[in-house]
Amino acid sequence: MEEKSIRNAIEAILFASGDSVPVSRIATALELSESQAKKELEALLLEYKEANRGITILRLENSYQMVSAEEYAPQIRTVMDLRRNTPLSQAALEVLAVVAYNQPVTKAFVEQVRGVDCSGVIGSLTAKDLIEEKGRLELPGRPLVYGTTENFLRCFGISDLCELPEIPDSDKNKNESADDSQLSIFESEASEDSVADDNGESPGEATISATVEEIVEEATK
Repeated sequence: MEEKSIRNAIEAILFASGDSVPVSRIATALELSESQAKKELEALLLEYKEANRGITILRLENSYQMVSAEEYAPQIRTVMDLRRNTPLSQAALEVLAVVAYNQPVTKAFVEQVRGVDCSGVIGSLTAKDLIEEKGRLELPGRPLVYGTTENFLRCFGISDLCELPEIPDSDKNKNESADDSQLSIFESEASEDSVADDNGESPGEATISATVEEIVEEATK
């Protein structure tokens, strides 16, 4: 197929699908390598961006989706009689930040960071398709772990998790502490030992708690 025909075919696939389409499926349909398909997708995305039209293309990790341009959302809501979504609560934003920066993460770890029960908030974020179950840990009780979804990327206007705002340098050791802390939570349940450092504070809790507000503020600007 010629280059123009390939891009036209990709355009037709994205339009007809409505939802996001993985690069691998587009490559298979057009008998291209995934690298070739991605190159053509990026070129088409740039064409739409430069044309400044009412339709644009989003990259969501390894998938692409055709969507309406953000600036025309008010007119679309009027025509389709759509209500504006209720903003997330501060508690939901905090839980979402903890999950986004530490995923895959357990409910017990999120609760350790925030110091309160998070069952309701996690259920709400799951219902809104912002987080989802990502499997289970091979630990006593085989606890569920959670991570963000493709819809999370779409809602926050990013293509990949690497585009999230960086955590301040002073807290760069937080992720390592977070992983150790999740394991410690369940190891303590098995051994009936408390999870605490010499100061009586859960590993990683202080550094994560200190940055949650900064993370939420940056991610929602």
